[in-house]
Amino acid sequence: METKELRKSQLPKSLWAATAIPAAPEIQPLATDIRTEIAVIGSGFVGLNAALRLLERGHQVVVLDAAQPGWGASGRNGGQIIAGLKHDPDKLESLFGPDLGGRMIAAFGAAADQVFERVETYGIDCHAERSGWIYAAHGTKPLHNLVEPRHRQWQAHGAGGTLLTAAQISELVGCAPDTYAGGWLDRRGGVLQPLSYCRGLAQAVLAKGGAIYCQTSATRLVETTDGWTVSAGRFQIRADKVVLATNAHTDQLWPGLSRTIVPVTSFQIATKPLKANLSKTILPGNQGVTDTRRLLVYYRRDHTGRFVIGGRSPVDDDPQFSDAGSIQRLANRLFPQLDMSELNFVWSGRVAITKDRFPHLHILAPKLYTAIGCNGRGVAVGTVMGQVLGDLAAGAEPASVPFPVTAPAPFHLHGLRQAGIFALSRFYLLLDRLDAA
Repeated sequence: METKELRKSQLPKSLWAATAIPAAPEIQPLATDIRTEIAVIGSGFVGLNAALRLLERGHQVVVLDAAQPGWGASGRNGGQIIAGLKHDPDKLESLFGPDLGGRMIAAFGAAADQVFERVETYGIDCHAERSGWIYAAHGTKPLHNLVEPRHRQWQAHGAGGTLLTAAQISELVGCAPDTYAGGWLDRRGGVLQPLSYCRGLAQAVLAKGGAIYCQTSATRLVETTDGWTVSAGRFQIRADKVVLATNAHTDQLWPGLSRTIVPVTSFQIATKPLKANLSKTILPGNQGVTDTRRLLVYYRRDHTGRFVIGGRSPVDDDPQFSDAGSIQRLANRLFPQLDMSELNFVWSGRVAITKDRFPHLHILAPKLYTAIGCNGRGVAVGTVMGQVLGDLAAGAEPASVPFPVTAPAPFHLHGLRQAGIFALSRFYLLLDRLDAA
């Protein structure tokens, strides 16, 4: 279930809401009691990919959402398609062994492939471009400790990529020569319009015979002798199985699940379309860029030619132009040639962070499944986690899927998370400055 604030008919203001195609599918609220084989709660990347996977395997699926497809982080993120998890291949094999670790490397190493496959198979018009993803080192230390090991490890697993010098990354990105110490160009990745991708997935679910009900907030979940009953306002859905896919907007529908994540706000701004002379120098290859700062910074250009940059912010769901100062100043340091005063859009969304920075896959009770915590990699990781979640709900043995099925692990002192986030952010800011120096 998603929080009360989500019960809105309109998408929050954002670049993606203004430029998304196709239009939002014609989806109505639930208006009667229904019976289905599998109910999916949440229509973001995870929920829609899970539903699509189940429909492809011949199951009957109903999707519920408190708002509409893409209302949450799936329709508000940076739209960068990044292969792999936050942790590198050697770490996966160390933690999970050569069998499961190897299957995780293969599955998430191909995460970008899965996004482009979905786009092609279902004809989703979301301006998807396999232009590559750049991991930019904001200092010599992160270059040696983060970027070079990642390049080396993925090269050992057959991933195409290029280690970049400071001069090369400056040319590709368009920033000043001393901005980055180097970087890695991962050619598996790219960019897309995230809300268009989410709407395209919703259209695919409908075309495959699934049902989607918007403005339909799940308020209670009760186990029965033959499955589950989901209460949604005055109506009920009886289902053999239930899939929870509410991610950063998870609340108390299932007790304790919300305490396994910390929702962190990500704030983004977009300029007016760049003039021709700037378009030739700032990200001329249209790659997505994420740098190595602990306080995440990411940027790209969209299909309309706007420069889009995002990072962490205390501003929640309704930011104003006056809130954009820190991101504007950062963008001006990176790209002095940009006039960041000419903004068209500011917006924010929630990112679900877990303790170990892995997404989590749980069987919460018999025939009740969830995947939660994409940790800022929702486009590609959410696509694969949705597929894995769908396989699990379809009856796959937990040991056979390429991800560990674990018990929920709540944060200690979860109620103090806001104070903890603020303190950790100040500490990370200091470390990032030391790394850059």
